[in-house]
Amino acid sequence: MRARNWLLFSVMAFLWGSNWPVMKVGLSYVPAIRFVLHRSILSTIALSPIFIVMRKKIPKDRWSLLKLLVLSIINVLGVLMTNIGLVRESSGIGAVLTYTQPLFVFCLAVPFLKEAATPIKVLGTVIGFLGVTVLSLDGIESFTFDSTFTLILGAFLWAMTVIYYKKLLSQVDPLITSFFQLSMGAILLAALSFATGGIAVPRDLNYLLILLYTSVGASAIGWTLWLLLLREEDAIVLSGSSFVVPMIALIFGWLILGEELQVRSIVGSALILVGVYLVNLQARRGG
Repeated sequence: MRARNWLLFSVMAFLWGSNWPVMKVGLSYVPAIRFVLHRSILSTIALSPIFIVMRKKIPKDRWSLLKLLVLSIINVLGVLMTNIGLVRESSGIGAVLTYTQPLFVFCLAVPFLKEAATPIKVLGTVIGFLGVTVLSLDGIESFTFDSTFTLILGAFLWAMTVIYYKKLLSQVDPLITSFFQLSMGAILLAALSFATGGIAVPRDLNYLLILLYTSVGASAIGWTLWLLLLREEDAIVLSGSSFVVPMIALIFGWLILGEELQVRSIVGSALILVGVYLVNLQARRGG
């Protein structure tokens, strides 16, 4: 990645990594469907002023709007699956299963995006995922099949949005796409929430602060940066680089939730950094 994109990626990775323990606490207040709905609504509100200013960039043809709708449905289902799975698993297991996403992207990007599957990228992706796995070794024996399947399904749906946007919608401004994803997702989730228990927001200051951070930071800003980077970088390189997010989540889990840092954390982090270096090596050389 270019220097400017590395800076944007660093901001995004920080927002997403720090969001894992915050999101885990937020899910203790309300069911996953309602939590994702609250995030989507607040994220939409946060992006609305910029969206209004940039409204001339909204696609006018029905085909593009239809593709945005399909992308929004896939995205909200993926986020929902991740949050449902996280309720029943530790943040470590949630991270390792969610970050099977780069493996799915790697498999899909070669046939659909015609990206090169070089040996270096393959090695970097495998080492990066191995590092994520090492970070979560303590909880591997405790996972349950249903939550594991739900988290992996969320990861697969996330990978689908990566390929879908890169192939069919990269000409649409990332902020416009992000707004559509969040607003359409909020509409779908609102209907589902009304049918399963309502949309009430807890009157708790801590929950409101959690909601503010996860909505404005991780969703509104984080997803917009992700789409911007995805438009400009190889899907394999960007997804492989995202292995650093669980590593950042581990640090914030220690700071916020008091989770213990062990030798395996250092080993896993080192493997992740090696993997990220390798998947970016070919791009830096112009390959």
